[in-house]
Amino acid sequence: MKTIINPDKPDWVNVLKRPTQTVDDIEATVNQIFDDVARNGDQAISKYTEMFDGCTLNSIEVTTEETQKASALVSEELKKAIQLAKSNIESFHKAQKTERVFVETVKGVKCWQEKRAIQKVGLYIPGGTAPLFSTILMLVVPAQIAGCKEIVLCTPPNAKGNIANEILYTAQLCGVTKIIKVGGIQAIAGMTFGTETIPQVYKIFGPGNQFVTVAKQISTKFGVAIDMPAGPSELLVVADTSAHPAYVASDLLSQAEHGADSQVILVTDTLEFITNVQNEIEKQLEQLPRKDIAQNALKNSKAFMIESAEDALQLINSYAPEHLIIATRNDDFFVNNIQNAGSVFIGNFTPESAGDYASGTNHTLPTNGFSRAYSGVNLDSFTKAITFQKISEEGMLQIGKTIELMAEAEGLQAHKNAVTLRLNDLK
Repeated sequence: MKTIINPDKPDWVNVLKRPTQTVDDIEATVNQIFDDVARNGDQAISKYTEMFDGCTLNSIEVTTEETQKASALVSEELKKAIQLAKSNIESFHKAQKTERVFVETVKGVKCWQEKRAIQKVGLYIPGGTAPLFSTILMLVVPAQIAGCKEIVLCTPPNAKGNIANEILYTAQLCGVTKIIKVGGIQAIAGMTFGTETIPQVYKIFGPGNQFVTVAKQISTKFGVAIDMPAGPSELLVVADTSAHPAYVASDLLSQAEHGADSQVILVTDTLEFITNVQNEIEKQLEQLPRKDIAQNALKNSKAFMIESAEDALQLINSYAPEHLIIATRNDDFFVNNIQNAGSVFIGNFTPESAGDYASGTNHTLPTNGFSRAYSGVNLDSFTKAITFQKISEEGMLQIGKTIELMAEAEGLQAHKNAVTLRLNDLK
């Protein structure tokens, strides 16, 4: 990790840059694949699966038999762990349900809002070097609670054309309606346009690499909504000498091992603490099976020594991390004043891993600074709010003149006439 001491505020934009390619570098590839899938459907999907995943498939849809066989191979111990995590995630997301909002704004004018589920949702579950079956819990559980009717899951196959047993077990446990063996840009394109096998959906959820992130953004040009821009994972830890260097190092490495394009940041107030954490990183790194990936991510990572808590807070809000761990003597200062973060973890015994798996909060979060404006996935992500209104004769007499005056001032005579005709009948 590169150490930066009390950086000047004008330099923050540069020192806080993410290690990501620009959209321009990726967009041409995405557009090419989207065009091919839109025209050629499953044929194009198969071509790119062979090209990128190295396997040829007779069918890209997972069968019930495949799911049953895979589920039987998952250990009972892991099944119980997944079930406990599912229960916690259900508890937290069920608590997010809201009642109908009803207001009579003036006598005879009744307005209300109700949440209705998005009928067709598509979920992208990364596979590759780390099959993220935990993300299925994070996406399918709230989709089921919301009442989504069609839940399509796309995930890349391995070179043998198989999906990880844990992914298939978790998908059937949670109630996915269709599982498709397809990854990357082609998966997003398939759910955007629909193919002979892949249903077209109304909204796409799920994290992925930079190519998947750009593909999701491109899908919005074709009338498909997305959860948020969610690319390579990132973590910022703000800590002081009250924190355990070994814990901080383990948290930084837990995100670094996601991928070479992940980024981890340490913000603290002493050089000694930075040194202690870096020593722990070197020690723990040697024990990691994904050491090479973590080492590459650490090349993009930085440790900031900032003496002032106020300046540290300002830097954190400028960076707007996906995950924020707070482990200081004055946690409340940061907790009460943080404005931009996807999910916050407080204290020495709250690792980011807890939110990734089993505490109950959702781990699908905005990255790349988008936590300035986006929320992480929650129950509302799978619903839309529909407003209703009913106006009685008395209500029309109450607000009719107001509508007429405003419509006339905007030069919209037909709008005015729609009210005038009714008012004339009420005289």
